[in-house]
Amino acid sequence: MYGWEALYFNAKDGYAEALVRGLRRGLLTASEYTQLCQCETLEDMRLQLQNTSYGAALANEPAHSLTASALFDRCTRTLVEEMQHLRCQASQPLADFLDLITRGYMIDNVVLLVTGTLRERDVQELLEKCHPLGLFDSIGTLAVAQNMRELYKFVLVDTPLAPYFSECLSCEDLDEMNIEIMRNTLYKAYLDDFASFSEKLGGATSEFMSEILSFEADRRTITITINSLGTELTRDDRRKLYSNFGTLYPQGQLALATCEDTDQVRNVLESHSAFSAVTSRMSYSEGTGALLDKVFFEEEVKRAVGAFEMQFHYGVFYAYLKLKEQEIRNLLWISECVAQDAKDRIYDGIVYIF
Repeated sequence: MYGWEALYFNAKDGYAEALVRGLRRGLLTASEYTQLCQCETLEDMRLQLQNTSYGAALANEPAHSLTASALFDRCTRTLVEEMQHLRCQASQPLADFLDLITRGYMIDNVVLLVTGTLRERDVQELLEKCHPLGLFDSIGTLAVAQNMRELYKFVLVDTPLAPYFSECLSCEDLDEMNIEIMRNTLYKAYLDDFASFSEKLGGATSEFMSEILSFEADRRTITITINSLGTELTRDDRRKLYSNFGTLYPQGQLALATCEDTDQVRNVLESHSAFSAVTSRMSYSEGTGALLDKVFFEEEVKRAVGAFEMQFHYGVFYAYLKLKEQEIRNLLWISECVAQDAKDRIYDGIVYIF
């Protein structure tokens, strides 16, 4: 499993890895989730979170403005600060690896700005809604774009996403393409780039990232297929949105591209044992998103937890981000159930990490 990287890893990246493994120990446990689910108000939740990594971020939030969205924003800020601290401790090539992790958030932010420009909304307001992990130095220049041609020019010149846009999209595409098609086109280029970079790193990093990025590629393939059923998207167009790797590549993708309903999707996936959990949920959910999303989140958490059983690799940084994101999604779900007095559903949306 380990090659020569085991001899030199700690000299360059041992401190950063120790930090992220320490942060992982601060993730909420099942017993802590049980205590949070028993809270009657959001103020009770804040008290329960006082001794966690979110305590400092929530301490100064006024009681009258403590909402589910405010709690989500403060928890997200904690994650951002942790990732920025890790980035400051990183040397190459770990620094480039951590930068690549944030490209997905950059795509979401740029797509948000493109959507706002198409609908003639104030881009400055949209910038405030961007995910902090997807901000970059020149994102402010996008706010001065008056039309799609200017926005496309700024993206190509001033953002880290320039290679993905130049290879996959033209200015005319931004005017005519469905926004979700554009998002999935960019994500395909991003995942292919990330997989190629991780493979070049070799060793345990390549081993773990190959597995979890393949899972991500397969998840997007299945999601794209289900969401495009009954739409005008042709089989060829659907196939172009699939990544060029993964468990389903290429034969599974070719079969999914021809599916016309959820029964056909389920039949294709049943031939792949790795997706038994997905097909069992589809059998009674008829493709509804909420249940399938939870299945995918559960599978992602299993893989991310497994990263910490290996040593001398960068995958723990990616895994920690995914685990922390899931924890914040759990807190958002719990806080919304508490705020809306929907305690009977509070356990339905939680994906336990430990």
